[in-house]
Amino acid sequence: MPTVEEPAALPLSYDTPAAKNVGSFRWVICALLFFGTTINYVDRQVLSYVAPDIQKAYHITDSQFGRIIGAFTLCYATGQLFAGAWLDRVGNRLGYSIAIVAWSIASMLHAVFRTALGFGIARGLLGVAESPNYPAATKAIAEWLPRRERALGMGIVNGGSNLGALLVPVVVPAIVMTWGLGAAFLLTGASGLVFVFLWVVVYRRPHEHPRLSERELAHIMSDPSEPAGKVPWLSLLGYRQAWAFVASKFITDANWSFLIFFSTKFLNKRFNLDIKQVGPPMIAIWLLADVGSIGGGWLSGFLIKRGWTINAARKITMLGCALCITPVILAPSVPGKWAATLLIGLAMAAHQGFSANQYTLVSDLFPRRATASVAGMGGSAGYFGATILSVLTGYLLEWSGGNYTVPFLIVGLGYLVAFAIIQALAPKLVPADLPDEATGFNIVPPRSIA
Repeated sequence: MPTVEEPAALPLSYDTPAAKNVGSFRWVICALLFFGTTINYVDRQVLSYVAPDIQKAYHITDSQFGRIIGAFTLCYATGQLFAGAWLDRVGNRLGYSIAIVAWSIASMLHAVFRTALGFGIARGLLGVAESPNYPAATKAIAEWLPRRERALGMGIVNGGSNLGALLVPVVVPAIVMTWGLGAAFLLTGASGLVFVFLWVVVYRRPHEHPRLSERELAHIMSDPSEPAGKVPWLSLLGYRQAWAFVASKFITDANWSFLIFFSTKFLNKRFNLDIKQVGPPMIAIWLLADVGSIGGGWLSGFLIKRGWTINAARKITMLGCALCITPVILAPSVPGKWAATLLIGLAMAAHQGFSANQYTLVSDLFPRRATASVAGMGGSAGYFGATILSVLTGYLLEWSGGNYTVPFLIVGLGYLVAFAIIQALAPKLVPADLPDEATGFNIVPPRSIA
């Protein structure tokens, strides 16, 4: 098949009237990624929400549950080692379609098993299949949005994770009480098989899409042009910019994994809430997370439009989010369920704001041809960290009789450490000096973001 070359970047200032009337089809693509991520999170969250009932029905201990979650995170991490490079090779349209079908089937398989080992196998398969989601989203955002809009675009994608998790406490209790635990996995898993048809019909790369106007394409391509060709993903580990993302994700994704997989169990244990009673607190938590996702992406974009450098806008937003997460340390000790709920909700909102800008750093620091690979490497590192923390949490809970003090302490301090790593390795967000495939020379894109 002949290669379709991308058009050269076209000049279009963000401050001109033309830039404000370029069209909006690129946001349709963001909406697709939003709904894909929504389904992704519905499928991964069902087990966490029904965990107390699953543990009771099938006699699964806390340490076994920690290992079940560890199976998901380990396989997700392993999958992300290769997901980004695979997507760069096959493209988002085909690659994301395969991933959606695979994770939908894996989610439905949870209905078959009745033992800790069986659930571990199902979670492992789900982890591998879901691993391309964020590399695909990062690649699509880099292809479809100019740099100044990418944090908002990534915030919209992150909002899908919040909506997915929000739908679980709304929908799952009714399914479980009507048809049983197995039906919760079957019905939610089937939703992805419906969505994949919409993805295949709508998605194309910008310069191949018949619905995209020339003016909007010019807007999308208005950043300075970048060298062509592919970058071997192992070679990316030689760049400090890659390690800024990878090392920080090792910490933040581990903490996020704890919050999304153990919050329901924490509220059940600490305040004795059943599957119906835990619904309103979890809905509140995910509503707050949704606000943080959109708000964090919007804030850095707003600051950039007000004249801040990309470096300053991203960093001040991320530091503010990190500081907002620290009060979650108090969650195990506050007396009321709503105080604990608000502390967890604030932490999850701040994580989403931090994450929206953290993912956007990839497209700030690397050209489009490397974004999915770097995002996949960071996601992989993050879920290796999540595997460690999930298994450790399971053993800590079993050893301490259900005391959550240490895990929440790790979460509360982790984001400040992650921010310090980013600042140390990428203090001015200088783009990586990647070699041009055609010439072999290193060419830094002609832009200053410090």
